[in-house]
Amino acid sequence: MRDRIPDLARARVLISNDDGVNAPGIKVLERALKRIAGEVWVVAPESEQSAASHSLTLRMPLRIRKISARKFAINGTPTDAVMLGVQHVMKKYRPDLVVSGVNRGGNLGEDITYSGTVAAAMEGTLLGIPSVAFSLTSSDGATAHWATAETYVEKVLRHLAGVSFPQGVLVNVNIPNCPVGEVVGIESTRQGRRKIGCELLEGRDPKGKAYFWIGSQRDEDVSRPGTDLEAVGRGAVSVAPISMDLHHAGMAKRLKEVFP
Repeated sequence: MRDRIPDLARARVLISNDDGVNAPGIKVLERALKRIAGEVWVVAPESEQSAASHSLTLRMPLRIRKISARKFAINGTPTDAVMLGVQHVMKKYRPDLVVSGVNRGGNLGEDITYSGTVAAAMEGTLLGIPSVAFSLTSSDGATAHWATAETYVEKVLRHLAGVSFPQGVLVNVNIPNCPVGEVVGIESTRQGRRKIGCELLEGRDPKGKAYFWIGSQRDEDVSRPGTDLEAVGRGAVSVAPISMDLHHAGMAKRLKEVFP
């Protein structure tokens, strides 16, 4: 089975994110999609859920707050938001497309395994809906070029309209944080290598007890051609397909030899 993004002018789109319903990135996404899509709905977390990954709330009730006719906030994770968006808020109006973002900060390499932004698109994918995650590769303290993000959300989605998504596959888009005129193009890439957590800070609280703080420093390889990291490093928009199937055929073959 394959899912295809329909003509955008007729598409019903569900927007979510992990930065919260009032984040600047989701407002950028909403503006861009209202220009090109037939119908736009927003169902997003009440507050920031960065690095929530694909977590689902199972041990507390979830509540929906209606902001306007097609805009809602959920007291849960990005996964909760998309699940409730599709199966409750839009139950009678199933979306044709799920779009997540625009995240403030890149989701490159191994970032995708922690990312709530990508997880929202994963949930859309698991629900059988073509899904795309958008991130702007701005760093902490840097000026975010939201105009660039808004421009390339529209450009990328126009290119993806009509494209068939294989079952279990989503698209992860990273936009370089630079002025629009400095972007060198849009490129199809693959996941690079970028591991967060190589910086672990230790301190003492006022009572003398130890605490630890995971820093934002990353161990990354920006030189491998064809990867998302290398592309955005040159000023290109990275468009990378991500599969929900984590099976590794080579290792499976080896294990069949070990466990005949």
